[in-house]
Amino acid sequence: MVDMPPGHTGDGFFATKLSDAVGLARKNSMWPLPFATSCCGIEFMATMASHYDLARFGAERLGFSPRQCDLLMVMGTIAKKMGPILKQVYLQMAEPRWVMAVGACASSGGIFDSYSVLQGIDQIIPVDVYVPGCPPRPEGILDGFMRIQDLVGEESIRRRNGERYRELMQSYGIR
Repeated sequence: MVDMPPGHTGDGFFATKLSDAVGLARKNSMWPLPFATSCCGIEFMATMASHYDLARFGAERLGFSPRQCDLLMVMGTIAKKMGPILKQVYLQMAEPRWVMAVGACASSGGIFDSYSVLQGIDQIIPVDVYVPGCPPRPEGILDGFMRIQDLVGEESIRRRNGERYRELMQSYGIR
C-alpha cells in the first residue's frame, strides 16, 4: 500500500499540494525502457521475472518505444558507435525522463578500457542513478529502481523548467 502524501484530512476530503500528488502518481507508474546490450540485460530479465517481479513497484509495463517511456535503463557495454543512438533514444523520450546506468560497463566502461568502448554513459546523457556490479544482482537493480522512485516522488513539478536544469542539459549539448 502506498502512503498518502502529507496533507489535511477531514470528513470526506483530503487536501495536499499538487506536486505531492503528481509525484506520488509518477513514482508508482514508471514505464521503463530497457536498453540492454550484454550480461546486465540477463540480470534485468531475472528482475522482471516472477521471483523478483519489478511490477510490484509500479513498472508493470516495459515500453520499447521511447516516446511512451519515462525511465531509460541502460544495461551493458556501450560502444562509442552506439553513443549517438543512445542519445537519440534519450532525446525521443518525453519530459520528465530519468536515466539509470546498470552495471559497471554502463557506469564506467567496466573492464573494457578500450578505444571502442564508451567509458560511462554519463559522457553523453545525464544519469540519475548508478547501479554497481558486474553484473549487478536483481536486488541491486531493484534498489536502483527504488532510488529512482524516491527521486521522482520528491521532484518538484517546476524543476525541469529551472535555470539549473537548462544548464545541465546544455552541458550535454541538449536543448
